[in-house]
Amino acid sequence: MTPGGNLLPYKVNGLLAWVVTHVLYIGLSTAFPLFRGSIIADHWGGILIAANLYGYALALFSYIKAHLFPSHPEDRKFSGSVIYDFYMGIEFNPRIGKWFDFKLFHNGRPGIVAWTLISYSFAVQQYYKFGYVTNSMVLVNILHALYVLDFFYNEDWYLRTIDICHDHFGFYLAWGDSVWLPFMYTLQGAYLAQNPVDLPPYIFAAILALGLSGYAIFRGVNHQKDLVRRTDGKCIIWGKPPTMIRPKYTTSDGKEHTSILLTSGYWGLARHCNYFGDLLISASMCLSCGVEHLTPYFYLAFMTILLIGRIYRDDARCRGKYGKYWEQYCEVVKYKLIPFVW
Repeated sequence: MTPGGNLLPYKVNGLLAWVVTHVLYIGLSTAFPLFRGSIIADHWGGILIAANLYGYALALFSYIKAHLFPSHPEDRKFSGSVIYDFYMGIEFNPRIGKWFDFKLFHNGRPGIVAWTLISYSFAVQQYYKFGYVTNSMVLVNILHALYVLDFFYNEDWYLRTIDICHDHFGFYLAWGDSVWLPFMYTLQGAYLAQNPVDLPPYIFAAILALGLSGYAIFRGVNHQKDLVRRTDGKCIIWGKPPTMIRPKYTTSDGKEHTSILLTSGYWGLARHCNYFGDLLISASMCLSCGVEHLTPYFYLAFMTILLIGRIYRDDARCRGKYGKYWEQYCEVVKYKLIPFVW
């Protein structure tokens, strides 16, 4: 339910969209070679320009739409600043028709579907340029595919994230999903296509283990939260019944609600263990490129800044929502991100 009282339907068919897109791309570039599999990498500069034009146009269209023909007028937010409204967005859930949701589409389709397409294209470009594909490029593609497929397999989980539940749709999401995500998150493949790195087998295995460990933590943390909420705490976490705080809060319509703040399992170790797992995955993607240059590590640096920022945003939101219950929760779960460290 949105703050304006709208309950919106979503079609979470991202996994099907990912499969169809990749089957067509790989099939039409191999079995029926209508184009080279490296076509994306070969036209990287032109695609970047086109994506920027689209990102800016989408942000401008969304700003105008919010004023002239909003999907849900009661869910708009005006700050009084044209710059802020353009950047952070006015409409909460802009749509065309019943199903075409700007947020879900632009994050999942041109953003995350393109992630693995781009990495594959750079792998093909590396093959054409050097005559083989390095194990580091294979590792990057494996880790990217693992992350992307998990996203689409659990796509309904995305509907409960900050992007959907709290952010409005402006330049931040419009340009971010169209340009920043597909072009900056894939820097490892772009780097390796020009600077091949051959990893010793034990280094390859260690980096893969790090990535899989991060994924296991990331998925385990989110699974525990969903399990507890789905069963109202009547379940087992790490061999024991979960412990929790049940905060009460009042919404803008004056109704009182009860929620759950989990204090056992991963959630008893740190308030954002899922982000810790996410950072381990990010680190493994970057380490796949060796240590000769800083460029591939941009992704890890950015994700660290992004997730730490989200931690503080989440803390401010929960402190305002739960009040004394949040203070109690922070006393029980003292660490923000890394257990026993911070």
